[in-house]
Amino acid sequence: MFEHAPDAPMWRRKIEAFVSSATIQHFIVFLIVLNAILLGLETDPEIVQSIGTELAFIDHAILFVFTLEILLLMASRGLKYFLDPWCIFDFLVVGISLVPATESLSVLRSLRVLRVLRLINKVESMKRVVGGLLSSLPGLGSVFGLILIIFYVAGVIATNEFGKAFPDYFGSLSNTFFTLFQVMTLESWSDGVVRPVMEKFPYAWIFFVLFILVATFIVVNLFIAVIVDSLTSNPKENVGTSEPHHPTHLEQEVRAMRQEISELKELLKAVHQR
Repeated sequence: MFEHAPDAPMWRRKIEAFVSSATIQHFIVFLIVLNAILLGLETDPEIVQSIGTELAFIDHAILFVFTLEILLLMASRGLKYFLDPWCIFDFLVVGISLVPATESLSVLRSLRVLRVLRLINKVESMKRVVGGLLSSLPGLGSVFGLILIIFYVAGVIATNEFGKAFPDYFGSLSNTFFTLFQVMTLESWSDGVVRPVMEKFPYAWIFFVLFILVATFIVVNLFIAVIVDSLTSNPKENVGTSEPHHPTHLEQEVRAMRQEISELKELLKAVHQR
């Protein structure tokens, strides 16, 4: 929960407490799920023809509540609202929905479904998962670089060896990369790619089996390993909370009171000893 400065006005604290209360947050989650269902219903022409006006009214009402929530939080936190990455995300998602969907900006109507992503910000377990994914990006970058090297080496070899006989699959480096990606995902790799190549190059299976072993069963699994390691190493870490914990004003007062009580005990002991 957002912590106000000790000298923050009381009205800011009340607004923050109201918007951040469990009842309001559960209501917002309900509206997000309801909005997702309505956006799905709008993809059916028959439903739109029958109750399209009602769906549009409910959609606008939900958007009004989302906008009101953001405005209240901005009023409570001021410019500090934009210091939270999740608040910026909510602001952009809702802001896109407020832009009129004209013919030149018709894509914005489809982007309304991005409101469903606000559910990540409201469900703490989802935030931890996303936080783990974000914290694993440096490791994923190394794994991605490794698989690029493997793809490039295998692509050059396959283009030189199989390009003339199978120009559709290996005629150029770009075609070879796409074919190798198909092989890596194990999508029709045997009957669609390898067996036709083996009819002309009987020992081609050695190349493709080695590529699958390295690219699919080793390197791709490294992606999963890096993500799992990131999630398990900091299970209680939330996204956007990489900053160290600073004691709140209440915690500081409690510590000061404990110190004063300890000093009083020492003073009473000294009086009894006299």
